[in-house]
Amino acid sequence: DADTVSASNTHEMILNKSINDLPLISCIPFQKQYYERYKRIYNECFFDMRKALDIEPYNFLNNYEQIVDKVADIYLLVDKEEIIGSVACYGNEIDDLIVSQKFQRQGYGKQLLLWAIWHIRERSNEPITLHVAEWNQRAAALYEKYGFEIVKREKVR
Repeated sequence: DADTVSASNTHEMILNKSINDLPLISCIPFQKQYYERYKRIYNECFFDMRKALDIEPYNFLNNYEQIVDKVADIYLLVDKEEIIGSVACYGNEIDDLIVSQKFQRQGYGKQLLLWAIWHIRERSNEPITLHVAEWNQRAAALYEKYGFEIVKREKVR
């Protein structure tokens, strides 16, 4: 059925324009002491999507070794030792932008997106890319609102 087909698509999106909005937050580099909390939030944020798209395991992140080579590019938004959200910046790509369910719908996704854009812009003027599952319509709408355009549709493997 058409819904199933579209639900399993992902969009590659590109930001080619400049963004004037400044982030109102500051992120810190990932620290191993936060791993268990990060793992819980990461799995909580991706579980429903992975289940809906039948991508197993539904709880993907299971041990620190899975991210050890990525932690230099993962940033955390933390308040009083509690992780509000996180974003990864790999070169010019924004990835794994997550907000703890407890803090969703409070503008933190927007702030993490803006922070990531500015973080990447400090190093490069190349177009910024990201991938978003069509299933995640709230995230896709946020990215479009801030100037990201779909340049390619891909099938989730």
